[in-house]
Formats: sequence, structure tokens, C-alpha cells
Amino acid sequence: MKAGDICNQHVVTVSPDESIRAAAELMRQRHVGDVVVVERSGGYLAPLGILTDRDIVVEVVAENVGLDEVTVRDTMTDQLVTANEDDDLLATLVKMREKGVRRLPVVDSKGQLVGILTADDVIGLVARELAEVWALIVRQQGREMELRG
Repeated sequence: MKAGDICNQHVVTVSPDESIRAAAELMRQRHVGDVVVVERSGGYLAPLGILTDRDIVVEVVAENVGLDEVTVRDTMTDQLVTANEDDDLLATLVKMREKGVRRLPVVDSKGQLVGILTADDVIGLVARELAEVWALIVRQQGREMELRG
């Protein structure tokens, strides 16, 4: 399975020049814990960084900085870890663990943003797969009971 197969393609994005207040309001409206910071490059969106709700709390609120005094660019994580949409999912998870990130933008071969992969997405996938295994076990037990009466 590839990273692009399970990433969420409905990515909430923001300009690096937006205020932290605007980014926080967008996160609240869209019910997300992060926004991908992008710039338009050659007709497509290229990810520059990521801003999480935790970044806002730790870097702005806890430091008592005014929400309108800083921009997304001032607060975002700019050493961005990304995955290519064709990257193996397991290798991508290893990368996430090694880098200590729970969310990473997924890009195509040109660097265009195509989605975001989160730990929540992976947990959902594993839960669905485990449910399928459980259904198989139950069905097999039922068939055995039918055969052996």
C-alpha cells in the first residue's frame, strides 16, 4: 500500500503571511489540528511548512504573544517532512516515527501537495483491517459449527 492510497486529499491550507489568529480560526472552522502552509508555485500548491494547534499553544499562547502580532511563517514548522504519494506506507510510517511527526504532507513527483497522512488515518486503516480479520474468524467458526453440527 502506498502513502497516497490512504492520505486525506482534503487538506486545509494557509498562506505563510496569514495571522496566527486567522489560522486558528480556520482550524476551528474546519475541525482540524493542523494546516499545511503552502505557496503557489508553477500553478500548483507547494508545501512550505505545517502549523499545528500545539505550535500555537506552545509558541504563541504560552509565550503570551498576541495572536495578531505573529504570522503563520513565524510559528510554523518549516523543516517539513513529506512523503511522496508512491512511497510505501510502512516506510512512510518508519519515517514518521524516526522524525517524531504525527502528520506529514504527501506530494507528487513534482512536489505538488496531494494530501496529508496522519497517525489517525493509519489507526483507522488498521482498525478496519482488524475488523475484517475478526469477521473472518467469526465466519470460520460459524462454518465449523455448521459442518460439525
